[in-house]
Amino acid sequence: MRRLIAHLDMDAFYASVELLRYPELKGQPVVIGGGRRHQPVVREDGRREFARLRDYAGRGVVTTATYEARAFGVHSGMGLMKAAALAPDAILLPTDFDEYRRYSRLFKAAVAEIAPHIEDRGIDEIYIDLTEVPGAQEPAGSDPLGGVRAVAQAIKDNVRRATGLSCSIGVTPNKLLSKLCSDLEKPDGLTLLAEGDLQRRIWPLPAKRINGIGPKASAKLESFGIHTIGDLAAADPRWLVAQFGQSYGRWLHEAAHGRDDRPVVTYSEPKSLSRETTFERDLHARHDREQLGVTFTRLCEQVAADLARKGYVGKTIGVKVRYDDFRTLTRDHTLPHHTADAREIRRAAGLCLKRVPLERRLRLLGVRVGSLCKASEAPAREAQAPAAREEALPYTLPLF
Repeated sequence: MRRLIAHLDMDAFYASVELLRYPELKGQPVVIGGGRRHQPVVREDGRREFARLRDYAGRGVVTTATYEARAFGVHSGMGLMKAAALAPDAILLPTDFDEYRRYSRLFKAAVAEIAPHIEDRGIDEIYIDLTEVPGAQEPAGSDPLGGVRAVAQAIKDNVRRATGLSCSIGVTPNKLLSKLCSDLEKPDGLTLLAEGDLQRRIWPLPAKRINGIGPKASAKLESFGIHTIGDLAAADPRWLVAQFGQSYGRWLHEAAHGRDDRPVVTYSEPKSLSRETTFERDLHARHDREQLGVTFTRLCEQVAADLARKGYVGKTIGVKVRYDDFRTLTRDHTLPHHTADAREIRRAAGLCLKRVPLERRLRLLGVRVGSLCKASEAPAREAQAPAAREEALPYTLPLF
């Protein structure tokens, strides 16, 4: 039985969800990443007036963009001010993560109706093991992959029926190749890798397209004249080991030849949960103390709510700050017991923040809870009700 692994990636997911809400924007360059002040305004005639990227002022970043905006060079993670220089007439919309999470649940449920063996890789992508899905191994006429092609198309159709959104799917013998293939024919693509297609379709791609080759490794490979996956495949594996170390060098050789035996993991325990926010303007620890304190408390409450919803408790509380010069700093504090209590998380995170230099303005603030375990598995002494500890845990501390 052939191994058939699919990678499904929703097309411009956040932007596509927004286009369902604002269909009049279809076909226009739209950028997601604004704040609440960028909500559309309904005029007297009933039509909506949208914010334009050219009017944006602040330090936010692009969450995602429609393909029409990407044609101008706008991409995720880019500063909104830089994006405004590239596409000043693009529509700017605020992010709505609650709505994106709702659609994420909908599309994953639609996939599970056909193929239940799913590895969740985030809000907009999954791996699917199609090996034993009925009909997937059958040919269709002269097409040896006709059966799995039909299954993958049925998944795409079911996702569209459930959400109104399109997705792109790559189907190959393993996760590494499937992730590469899901990106080859976007948007609304369906790519299957037949025997002999590795050299024709994969080797001409840039080496950095392989998931696991980051910017530093890519730059080092290019300094040696290795630009494509085919170049990497032709490199002597002993030379790769000498340059990149035993483990990574061997993996580079295997990846370039399309070898990957990782299973589709249908369940895994999260290592941590976090919440963070990027400010629309850089905030000063003293002058903006009240706003920072309110935001910090809200982040602690949000991560506590995430823990409660998922049924976890944690004992390592951490904070993350990014300064106006883009330097990032983290601090952690480990409690003697697990918790999901917002008050206790706020108190421990406050202790972390006291160890953070606050001379520079802040661009980003985040709170993380790690060392997780299921609440039902926490030792009995740690599972006491939060109310039993509240008197000893002040909700606020002087932070900034």
